[in-house]
Amino acid sequence: MIRPEVSSQLIAIAELRWRMFLNGLRSKRGKMELASRILVTLAFSLGGLLAFTLATGFAWYFVSQNKAEYLAILLWAVFLFWQLFPVMATAFTNNPDSAELLRFPITYGSYFLIRLAYGFFDPASALGTVGLSGILLGITLARPLLFPYTLLVLFTFALLNLVLMQTIFAWLERWLAQRRTREIISVLFILTMFSFQLIGPLMGRLGRKPHPELNQAFEMGARVQAFFPPGLAGSAIAQFSHARFLPGLASLAFLGALTLAIGILLHLRLRAQFRGENLNEAAARPASVQTQGLRVGWNLPGFSQPVAAVFEKEMRYLARSGPMLLTLIMPILMLLIFRLGPMNSLRHSSAFSRSFSRTPDMAFPGVAAYAILVLTNLLFNSFGGDGGGIQFFYASPINFRQIVLAKNLTHASILAVNTALAWIAVSYLYGRPHLAVSVATIAGLLFAAPLNFAAGNLLSIYAPKKRDFSTFGRQNASQTTVLASFGLQIVTVGLGVAIFMLARLYQNPWLATPLFLMLAAVTIPIYFMVLRHIDGIAIERRETLVAELCRA
Repeated sequence: MIRPEVSSQLIAIAELRWRMFLNGLRSKRGKMELASRILVTLAFSLGGLLAFTLATGFAWYFVSQNKAEYLAILLWAVFLFWQLFPVMATAFTNNPDSAELLRFPITYGSYFLIRLAYGFFDPASALGTVGLSGILLGITLARPLLFPYTLLVLFTFALLNLVLMQTIFAWLERWLAQRRTREIISVLFILTMFSFQLIGPLMGRLGRKPHPELNQAFEMGARVQAFFPPGLAGSAIAQFSHARFLPGLASLAFLGALTLAIGILLHLRLRAQFRGENLNEAAARPASVQTQGLRVGWNLPGFSQPVAAVFEKEMRYLARSGPMLLTLIMPILMLLIFRLGPMNSLRHSSAFSRSFSRTPDMAFPGVAAYAILVLTNLLFNSFGGDGGGIQFFYASPINFRQIVLAKNLTHASILAVNTALAWIAVSYLYGRPHLAVSVATIAGLLFAAPLNFAAGNLLSIYAPKKRDFSTFGRQNASQTTVLASFGLQIVTVGLGVAIFMLARLYQNPWLATPLFLMLAAVTIPIYFMVLRHIDGIAIERRETLVAELCRA
């Protein structure tokens, strides 16, 4: 039973969130956010309906055919989606920062339950729950007597997923708050990415002749997975369906113990936060003051000193952010993975070989397009990382368009470096791209980059959102910005694909370059027009911008 003081605090926080939602609808931005969330909810609802139907059908088939052991396949799918989707698609997460509630006199029990409640309303948790509901319905239709026990098992499994997701986020935030652990995680991530390269050559070598030991490895893997949460939940239901009640209860007990252990790890982190843990790693000032010489800022030829100063600031901020650096080099990593990883083994199939012969020419445009996509979080919320520093921008005696121009120069520099590295990587891994394809790709960037920069500058001011580079599972941009950026990327990528297909249809790769340049002749003036009016827009939206980014 929840204590009265805890329940009253939970009700008060729910009412506060409701009032904040209603008050937000008074502004145009709040109404746009609501419309965006409705569209996103409809999209997720369609996905959830499909997942529910598939889960129900497969669960009914497995149980009705007396193959309940295969339920572990469905549970593994739910488990992996529940844990990986929040990390890969933080743009769609909807977890407010629960640490803000620590400023108020709430009990630890209330804070713990609120953290779980926020996690439960995440899209990954909602879709995972829908999938488990489909599995429950399918099992019940096949064997109605299994409903009470299956409900208990799936409820425990859902609770484990919810607690595990929150535990991963809490500990990642803890580790990323310190430089040494942040560097270790970055190195491990890079090593993990590069380890996928070994899968393709290994599968190619093993596929040349039969290997009976692989069957033994698969059998061993099937036995090992039974000790993980999806395997335990599937085994608990399968054992009961075969009237082996004692092993089924043992699997359920093991699953419950594992949930409790993960809950204890989450408790340790949340308890430390509740007691006021400070993760600041700044070193104390030395007792003796050392005299330092004057350090001159960067100088950008052709640009004013304020533009150079903001450009230097942006570059230094990005250089200190491990997660952002990993994100920015992902195009090259993905190129290596697709070339040397599991997809490489598909080249031995005759159907893929015929299509692979056309891949080298399109590899460079594809990686260049992906290089723009990874900039989305920076482009469309360029002031999010400034936080309270936005006040210094307004107080400084410079035009706002100089600040925006410096940020766009940062984005353009990152795009140029990624594109150059992509060309080198494609030349080494696939063969040097055709000159016409290389020129057309650069022309395509001249079309796509100014359009993205113009839209990003407007959305960064009209729909700003404070962001923290060291947190996971929270949105880095408003829902309106996410939908607008996705729509823009669909249009630009669609036009690029259509132009390259047209050039291939006429068997003239040089045809793509003038078409892209014609589009660039439209988007470049649009960018400069937006930049010319950005000062007035920033002054008009200063209260909203400062209030959103300076929020505690």
